[in-house]
Amino acid sequence: MEEEAWNKEIVPRVLQLVSQRQRLGLRDLCTLLLLSPSCYHALLSHHHLWEVLDLHEMNNAGERLLAALSLPRYQHVKYLNLEFAQDIEDKHVMQLKGKSLMDLRSLNLNGCQKISDDGIEAVTAACPNIRIFSIYWNVRCIKLTDNGLQQILLYCPMIMSLNLYALSSLTDNAYQMISFLTNLRFLDLCGAQNLSDQGLSSIAKCKNLVSLNLTWCVNVTDVGVLALASTCTSLEYLSLFGITGVTDKSLEALSRSCSATLSTLDVNGCIGIKRRNRNELLELFPKLRCFKVHS
Repeated sequence: MEEEAWNKEIVPRVLQLVSQRQRLGLRDLCTLLLLSPSCYHALLSHHHLWEVLDLHEMNNAGERLLAALSLPRYQHVKYLNLEFAQDIEDKHVMQLKGKSLMDLRSLNLNGCQKISDDGIEAVTAACPNIRIFSIYWNVRCIKLTDNGLQQILLYCPMIMSLNLYALSSLTDNAYQMISFLTNLRFLDLCGAQNLSDQGLSSIAKCKNLVSLNLTWCVNVTDVGVLALASTCTSLEYLSLFGITGVTDKSLEALSRSCSATLSTLDVNGCIGIKRRNRNELLELFPKLRCFKVHS
């Protein structure tokens, strides 16, 4: 009778709760597996509940990752979040190389400062269908070089969103290869101090870009922005914050190519761009909702 009550009442209620956009976290979801055999089997039958593996900020995350991926329920994981996870090293992600994670679409390695080119190579071999890749804030991670980024760009060509925030050690040789990502829509290169106009001109071949963060890309000038404006005509968000080599020439070129789409433009610190009132800005960019300029 007790088992029947679980099947008819408790289990459906539990499934209704956790099926709504997976409001419960990973720990809670796994705890539910222990409630009863009926709950265990019912939860496992709903594969979409196990498409997310979220280990962000967890201790001993490396061993937890390997343990989770050894379970059948994570065979089709789509979203893997290791943001600031503790103890994640190359030896953990390199074991992904023997697994087939063809369904993985999003990988967050933000703050994983012990990941090197070897770890990145293992990830790209196991997860070639990644659409969203983020590895920002690795300022202390000198092990990650151009070769690591090139692995991502060569072997994960379907990437639509790439976040390389604060990876200042990479060079223009790698940035130029971002042009291989023909589906790229969102790109964050904040702090890419080695990015040159030549590199930005290569990135401009990604014609589907809608969001581009070039904050503190201090070696960029009008030359690179003009190349960007000539091809990336769907830009909605652009940050040129802190780039002193950009002038009104760039603003005028962007107005000619992106006036129908650009809604956010940050030129704070661009001392070569003169201040404009609201009406003057709207003449250049009718869709503009947010404009940041130096005071």
